[in-house]
Amino acid sequence: MTQQIIALLKKDLLLEFRQKHTFYSILLYIAATIFVIYLSLAEPPEPGVWNSLFWVIQLFVCVNAVAKSFLQDNRGRQLYYYSIASPAAFILSKLLFNVVLMLAMSLISLLLFFIFLSNPVEDMSRFVLIMIIGGCGISLVFTLMSAIAAKAQQNAALVAILGFPVILPQLMLVMRMSQVAFAEVFRSGAVLQLTLLTLSMDVLVVILAVILFPFLWKD
Repeated sequence: MTQQIIALLKKDLLLEFRQKHTFYSILLYIAATIFVIYLSLAEPPEPGVWNSLFWVIQLFVCVNAVAKSFLQDNRGRQLYYYSIASPAAFILSKLLFNVVLMLAMSLISLLLFFIFLSNPVEDMSRFVLIMIIGGCGISLVFTLMSAIAAKAQQNAALVAILGFPVILPQLMLVMRMSQVAFAEVFRSGAVLQLTLLTLSMDVLVVILAVILFPFLWKD
């Protein structure tokens, strides 16, 4: 199954490089959104506002980047994948690809935030670690929602409709965790508990995807 995951992951990466317009459109969305925020503010935002803006933008970037994971595959192509790969390998390759894509977008967003909205982050290593954990969780949830929406007459709106109620608790948790990087006083035990809880939610989404996706695969 590992070879199937690697082959499918390479396929998604090659398609992404060949269809660069989709990647560039997401980059344009990120840059335009951050630049509009920069123009609308008279001075750099407070650390709490900066943190909230960053994660809200990550949420909408993920919807735009991940929603097309399954919606861009027509029925004939899905039938071909069905004949050459197992359901678990297929969904795991999609999860990995979207995690990589989301992390790349998060790093670009962070760089643009530093350029236009200053850098209030005091503990950069901790913020980047939380950004990685939170970005992975958001991308995992919306990948699974994209798989479900793809079976509902290719309706992309279902990705947001299904995903937002599920992702909001996790998003609030990640936003609270990331406050640690802005010199907010937290108990070390509480931070560790929040981190473990977020990682547990990410693992749970992966397990649910592996269990539930074969039923969608057979449809």
